[in-house]
Amino acid sequence: MSLVQEHHETTTEAPSPLTFDMKIEIVVLPVSDVDHAKRFYGALGWRLDLDFRKGEDYRVIQFTPPGSGCSIIFGKNVTTAAPGSARDHYLIVADLKLAREELIRRGVEVSQPFHDAGGVFHHADDQCVVRGLNPTRQSYASFASFKDPDGNVWLLQEITARLSPDLQLGDTRFTSQVLQAIHGG
Repeated sequence: MSLVQEHHETTTEAPSPLTFDMKIEIVVLPVSDVDHAKRFYGALGWRLDLDFRKGEDYRVIQFTPPGSGCSIIFGKNVTTAAPGSARDHYLIVADLKLAREELIRRGVEVSQPFHDAGGVFHHADDQCVVRGLNPTRQSYASFASFKDPDGNVWLLQEITARLSPDLQLGDTRFTSQVLQAIHGG
């Protein structure tokens, strides 16, 4: 018996907003060496929230990045995903250049900054990637990446102003492509 029941209904109306909060709390990372991963994430300066063991077959470690409301967990018997298979989890920073320099200073191999030629968001296939920061440092437009020891990939994204539906075309804090996407163009 499944715990999830499927509900299929066709409607042309927009769904009403939820009347309660839903927050992303945990991202699970598949790792092969729990202690090695613990040292890596600790060296990033992330807060260690929990290191729980129950016998030899179960261990959960939780870290929270500075300023984040969402944490990561990894451990033994926490996930069946293959170690290193987590891809493109975004870490949002206000200044990509400074964040990159700090991670490198902490011993992390971080890619060169890049931006998307289309001006919207990072493409996974790398076909629209242009080396260097977005020339005018517009919000949501510059990226860098790094991997943990297992190969789980993190994307740093520079965000200096948040998106909202009331943004006007021509707002120079954002690329024109992002603004057009918001306005259905």
